[in-house]
Amino acid sequence: MIVLETERLYLREIDIQDAEQAYLLNLDPDVIKFTGDEAFISVEAAACFLAQYDHYRKYGFGRWAVINKSGNEFLGWCGLKYSADVNEFDIGFRFFKKFWGRGFATESAKACIDLGFEKFNMKKIVGRVMKENTRSIHVLEKLGLQFERTFDFDGKEGLIYMIEEINPNK
Repeated sequence: MIVLETERLYLREIDIQDAEQAYLLNLDPDVIKFTGDEAFISVEAAACFLAQYDHYRKYGFGRWAVINKSGNEFLGWCGLKYSADVNEFDIGFRFFKKFWGRGFATESAKACIDLGFEKFNMKKIVGRVMKENTRSIHVLEKLGLQFERTFDFDGKEGLIYMIEEINPNK
């Protein structure tokens, strides 16, 4: 089911059929270098993770597969996550390296942020990033997120960027 559509992309729920792509995406050390995540040990481990992913059911949103309309190719994922422990919504994205620098992260993340404000009535969305991850910082800044504070990101210096809903009195 298509959740979002942009000029070049559509976003849909990730499911166990995407296990091989999820495995391959996280297998690239450059892709996960600044995420704090580890690679899946197998396609089966990725499938197990995806089968247990319950954000869509719990909240109505989550991290979605990003598909290029021309060619129907899986580029990576992008979406919103709710962290109950800090009562916070965040935007996240991860793409195969061959698709970096083409504006896919910015295009898909903008659509997700807009959806978060418009459909899910989020008032504030953050982006968490390691200080060394200048490419993702650039994306967050292009989206209008502004630096808010530092935090400990798995023993490294992390930055939190934030954007607030422009019209909170809808």
